[in-house]
Amino acid sequence: MVDFKKLRINNILLAKKTIREAVCEDDFIINSINNIEDLAKVANVLCKRLRQWYSLYLPEMYNKIGDNEAFVRLVLKKDKNTLMKELKLSETMGSDLSKNNLKPILALASRIDSLYTLRNELKDYLKKIMGVYCKNLLTLAGTVLGAKLIESGGSLKKLALMPSSTIQMLGAEKALFRHLKSGARPPKHGIILQHPLVGGAPKNKKGKAARLLADKLSIAIRTDFFKGEFIGNKLKEELKKRLK
Repeated sequence: MVDFKKLRINNILLAKKTIREAVCEDDFIINSINNIEDLAKVANVLCKRLRQWYSLYLPEMYNKIGDNEAFVRLVLKKDKNTLMKELKLSETMGSDLSKNNLKPILALASRIDSLYTLRNELKDYLKKIMGVYCKNLLTLAGTVLGAKLIESGGSLKKLALMPSSTIQMLGAEKALFRHLKSGARPPKHGIILQHPLVGGAPKNKKGKAARLLADKLSIAIRTDFFKGEFIGNKLKEELKKRLK
């Protein structure tokens, strides 16, 4: 007679073992890039608030320093008089805040700086994983874009099974569905637009640049998945020559 209770327990244990062993580099990469993007969004929102708050103290800083990360570090490292000298200001429209009123502003800047630090640490971690797991993709696409491609595709295996035309459109699904539904102009590229060789191409050449990049990415991804040799630098040079 079959012991269904024991069979059920064994099946549960087997399912748990399968789930446990299914964890791989794809999961680490996807979670890392998702957290990097979320940290960037949160830091940017908080930095906007910091700029508004710090403008009570030194409003001239708001438009002079465009980079948020640089703005935060200047606020933390330099006092008002030093910043005024660097900005060549003899006087400011800002108020002379007391230490009690300045303290929470600096505390907010410190927390934002820690978010940027964590984001950079995650980028370093991501680069190390990808340097072993998908070195060709890392070399050709870079850390962030390469990780975004894996995240959009679902895994390196799924990317390896995709045609280059699908890789070219990853991240442009909404625009593609809009084209199919309403007849609007079809998209020519997705997130690979973030690659400097595509983003920096002339407007009328971006589609062609995206197609060429997608072709090379497809080769790099398949080489990584099937454990081929390192050809990342070769693919990158070939891409540059074609785009020239």
